[in-house]
Amino acid sequence: MIHEFQLRALPEQAYNEQAVRRFVAREKGLDERTIQGVRILKKSIDARQRTIYVNLKVRVYVNEQPTDEAYVPTEYQNVEGHRRVIVVGAGPGGLFAALRLIELGYCPIVVERGKNVRDRKLDLARISREHKVDPESNYSFGEGGAGAYSDGKLYTRSKKRGNVDKILNVFCQHGASTAILSDAHPHIGTDKLPRVIENMRNTILQCGGEVHFETRMDRLIVHEGKVEGIETHDGRIFKGPVILATGHSARDVYRHLFRQGITVEAKGLAVGVRLEHPSKLIDQIQYHNKNGRGKYLPAAEYSFVTQVDGRGVYSFCMCPGGFIVPAASGPQQIVVNGMSPSNRGSQWSNSGMVVELHSEDLQEKSMYRFLKEYVHSIEAPECDTLKDILHYCDPESVWNGAPEEHPLALLYFQEAIERQNWVQGQYRQTAPAQRMADFVNRKLSYDLPRSSYSPGLISSPLHFWMPEFIAGRLARGFQNFGRSSRGFLTNEAVMIAVESRTSAPVRIVRDAETLQHITVEGLFPCGEGAGYAGGIVSAGIDGERCAEAVAAYLDCVAR
Repeated sequence: MIHEFQLRALPEQAYNEQAVRRFVAREKGLDERTIQGVRILKKSIDARQRTIYVNLKVRVYVNEQPTDEAYVPTEYQNVEGHRRVIVVGAGPGGLFAALRLIELGYCPIVVERGKNVRDRKLDLARISREHKVDPESNYSFGEGGAGAYSDGKLYTRSKKRGNVDKILNVFCQHGASTAILSDAHPHIGTDKLPRVIENMRNTILQCGGEVHFETRMDRLIVHEGKVEGIETHDGRIFKGPVILATGHSARDVYRHLFRQGITVEAKGLAVGVRLEHPSKLIDQIQYHNKNGRGKYLPAAEYSFVTQVDGRGVYSFCMCPGGFIVPAASGPQQIVVNGMSPSNRGSQWSNSGMVVELHSEDLQEKSMYRFLKEYVHSIEAPECDTLKDILHYCDPESVWNGAPEEHPLALLYFQEAIERQNWVQGQYRQTAPAQRMADFVNRKLSYDLPRSSYSPGLISSPLHFWMPEFIAGRLARGFQNFGRSSRGFLTNEAVMIAVESRTSAPVRIVRDAETLQHITVEGLFPCGEGAGYAGGIVSAGIDGERCAEAVAAYLDCVAR
């Protein structure tokens, strides 16, 4: 007989399957010897009170062997020789688009500018060791996209629950732990996700698809308002409708589309810092216990959000028991991001702490002054207006509208603050940093705590050189968070600049129903880089939707 129960257990009663089995037997009056299997369907931690509980939904097999699969597998067919669809980018949007195309009977041709997920590791190590960034192989570019080596968190607020389940089941089918199906905040881990990604690529190849690494799309081939394919950096041409899933850091793609007259628009983003605490301190705060998390609880997470002068200030991509990594995608940039291994076992916990920005904010006094100083610092001609500054950032582009409506305005600001961060870091990947309480009190930090950021830190007055629009809101946000969570605002925490790749600063506009670009037929902007997703799972969902939209488009063309 199969039973399903909702349970509320102490951490030591829910630590593993054997402990859950004992707890279920005792709570429900069952003979433990008759329980042939226990499957945890949902699991979440309730840390709101001093006593911590684990909420469980379990399926219990009494005198019956489990026969159902731990996950729902997807069947993939051989599509060799079938109609081809070009997928640009092998991040989660592109990979899930390719797999869904195979399900639907189409042959995906995946074109990825970076290297395969294993070879990327050598280039990532070189950033820390030699302070050199390969512009085609880094934390943003390469197989698996930005998520492959920056945590592998699978939590999403998407309401399309059926689609979320499909994405998680595909991950399990390719080697991820089935725990991601039950955890409230599922996480694969940076140490395990690369192998899962390799397995997804192997499925594409085994089914007759193609994957081309170190192959950068340089041009969309457009004829009479219709995309017919792409041309790559080495002159190769791939013909077919295009799913464009290039990720949030492919700035050359945004510039190319804008210059080619393909409609794009500015999209709000958020900019700030990575904030790193000792993980034990976060455990003590979140679990209300001076001893921290103890033996049976995972590294604690947190989530903060507040409003300061009409703009959101919030934590982003929290990495308990993790590391801060250098995430630049080109020269003269310092960008930071966070990651966690599967065991979340490091002595630090970090999170992005960011301020919401809109393109009209560039007219605000401190933001405008920052941009003006930036263009002057790179020996630009005199630029006294925002229009002049934006033109200098990209002189090949033509824009006759209001400067604050320029589709690439926030992209230019991203570039400016990342370069200024590189200057403050003394022209290396050494990141500018400041103790948290010193920042709030507008004091220089004369020393810095130990950090997980391996290229090294340099003390810098972030409160002084970051635009006041951002720095002032961050400081007031930290004060709010410190009041609601005692001990959070502390000089034991260090702020590391700059967190600027929270999302794409541009949206590639598409039709809400067909998912095609609004003016160019045969182009399907996809995922986070197109402005329609915000993480691994939502990008995967959007990839599947784009594959379905391409299938519908080709069906119409065939008629």
